[in-house]
Amino acid sequence: MTAAGAGAQAPGTAAARPQRSWRLARRSAILLLLALGGGALAAAAPTWLRTTGATPLDAEVLVQVTGTEAAPGVGAGALVVVASALALGLVGRIGRWVVLVVGAASGVVIAASAAAILRDPTQAARSAVASATGVTDMTSDVVLTPWPAVALAAGVLVVLAALWAGLSAPSWARVSARHEIARPGGSTTAPGAGSAEASGGQPGPARDATPLAPGAAGDEPPDEQETWDSLTRGEDPTDR
Repeated sequence: MTAAGAGAQAPGTAAARPQRSWRLARRSAILLLLALGGGALAAAAPTWLRTTGATPLDAEVLVQVTGTEAAPGVGAGALVVVASALALGLVGRIGRWVVLVVGAASGVVIAASAAAILRDPTQAARSAVASATGVTDMTSDVVLTPWPAVALAAGVLVVLAALWAGLSAPSWARVSARHEIARPGGSTTAPGAGSAEASGGQPGPARDATPLAPGAAGDEPPDEQETWDSLTRGEDPTDR
């Protein structure tokens, strides 16, 4: 190829690269969903809200509610996102869409559960106070920590990551070993590769995989099991 031809193709190659730069690789999608699912699960562990209650023996009882208690959907959704990320590396072309839909739905559950606490934390606080004191009356206002907002952001990012992975999925390479033949040394090769190597790299017709009859290859003695099978069928094993 001449220098002029190479220069003519260079702009086209450079123009094609930006079109693929936005695509998310399968491995990157798995790591991203794992990170977001783990982040949402970590955000559900700390205290989300604080308030106080009262008992006949104590005028002020501090009540702290974690994210898993206030919004169980956050922890459950985060676990499903982690499982979806792990499954994304194992499923095929159809299964990846199912996994990504499940992951996106889990992100919606995470975001909705966190948003419900941010919108109205009173119900979760009253339930926690009732469990601690036996009454639902609170003696102070509910104080929210930043963790519900973190969980909300994680849920939204999970949905966006699942959508990004879904748009990038058609470009992912299909990994399959269905058409590979295992060699004794542990390596694999495609059918017909052995005949191509024997002919100096030129592909040739596939060889018949039918085993040779006993005694047909050189001076090898007939197989004893094959001889008995021939006698069972009423054939003469020596007439070959």
